[in-house]
Amino acid sequence: MTTIKQNFLLSFVMVVIFFFFLMIIFGDKGLADLNMLKKTKESIAEKNESVTQENISLYRSIERLKTDPVFIENVARQELHMIRANELIFKPVREWNVE
Repeated sequence: MTTIKQNFLLSFVMVVIFFFFLMIIFGDKGLADLNMLKKTKESIAEKNESVTQENISLYRSIERLKTDPVFIENVARQELHMIRANELIFKPVREWNVE
């Protein structure tokens, strides 16, 4: 038969084990923090991949601007709104019908 002392000691040990279990899950540097750090790591990895892809794209554009005259002309036309010599630009005129 178990005595009151043994019951008390068993209860105390169970409470301590339960407390340690809670500390492992919710305590500082516990499982909750581990999951948060994993999500942060994944987010940073995705941003890093995005920046890497953007860097590759910019590098290719720089190389083409250095060597490709057709690309240079296209950029000048699109971004700087430049035209060739003796080129005409037609702008449509809108007529407003006010009734």
